[in-house]
Amino acid sequence: MTENQAREEICRIGKSLFERGYVHATAGNISVRLDDGFLITPTDACLGFLDPVRLARLDTNARQTSGDVASKTIALHAHIYGAAGRFDVKTRCVIHTHSTHCVALTLQPCSEELLPPITPYFVMKVGHVPLIPYHRPGDPQAAALVAQTIARYGEQGTPIRAVMLERLGPNVWHDSPAAAMATLEELEETARLWALSHPQPQPLTETQIDELRQTFGARW
Repeated sequence: MTENQAREEICRIGKSLFERGYVHATAGNISVRLDDGFLITPTDACLGFLDPVRLARLDTNARQTSGDVASKTIALHAHIYGAAGRFDVKTRCVIHTHSTHCVALTLQPCSEELLPPITPYFVMKVGHVPLIPYHRPGDPQAAALVAQTIARYGEQGTPIRAVMLERLGPNVWHDSPAAAMATLEELEETARLWALSHPQPQPLTETQIDELRQTFGARW
């Protein structure tokens, strides 16, 4: 993907997420890792109305070189690329949203992970989603904790594609903006199913999960 293609794709994904209610107002951000740096949405930008020319351009050290002022979450994104790259070299895009059902789940008592494995596609397409305790937006301590969490799961043999920031929203990553968006969609849909189910469903059994591992390579 060329830089111009990446710029267009960030804007396309942002518009799609905004129009379908995955993001609202100026919440959320999208970045893409280039061969010689990063692109990221500007601070306080509405993802539904992005201009490819005005996206923030940064060098390999995450120092801005052009475009509007970069989102304050660039430090978090950089930590994700660095940590995830140890276990998945194809990480090229990070998306952060304030998706309603994901955030709602963190307003209730929560375990160490956002959701149990209740559907096969959540297991296959998303995987474990560790919950990161609340820190203010842009707090560098949150970025460090996310990197540590990615490393911990990866070293255990279960590389992850998402974390959930308590009271803020999910961060997901994949090898392209389209793939990252699909991961986010599956995560938010699973959160919606969990929130709407009364009583809450039992998770898939270990035998069922192992079948998904054997048949589809699920990384649960």
